[in-house]
Amino acid sequence: MSLNSRIARLARRTPVRGTTTGLIIGLLALGGCSQMPKFDALSVSGDKVLGLVTPYRVEIVQGNVVTKEQLAQVKPGMTRAQVREALGSPLLTDVFHEARWDYVFTIRRQGAAPQNRHILLSFDGDKLSKIDAPDDLPTEKEFIASINTLKLKGAEPKLELTEAERQALPPPAKVATAASAAEPMGATRDYPPLEARR
Repeated sequence: MSLNSRIARLARRTPVRGTTTGLIIGLLALGGCSQMPKFDALSVSGDKVLGLVTPYRVEIVQGNVVTKEQLAQVKPGMTRAQVREALGSPLLTDVFHEARWDYVFTIRRQGAAPQNRHILLSFDGDKLSKIDAPDDLPTEKEFIASINTLKLKGAEPKLELTEAERQALPPPAKVATAASAAEPMGATRDYPPLEARR
């Protein structure tokens, strides 16, 4: 008996019910997959994966934050040490381009828009000759507000009293110090000092 005839005999003996059940299960599985969200719903910006789960994204902070206030302190003609004092060490210094310092800043934080900034400083010898910075550098308060992902509920807390509220406060209580100011007292001893034991 040849191999083909054996396979044909086995195929005739196989019950049709098993094949039909397997076919129905396969069709139901394929039909269920058509109801799943598409994989193009994956997003890099922190949206939900498959519309179900928000993934945790590691916060990436690289480089030096340079604000408007810091850059206002730097003027052409300053030495490298003075620039480093005002802005910190540059992220990039190149052996082949010693007259150039690059201050690059990148931050990606969940719940906040990503930020990228690049400031280029050129030197002539030891003196700063040129500052190439973007016009949209944030102030310190603007930068903190842009990375703050904490949402406060309600109004901001009041941190200072007005002059009228200060005047309405009761005056501080005065403490009577007449008895304690008469004569200062030191520690009392039950033993003679060490110098007297000789």
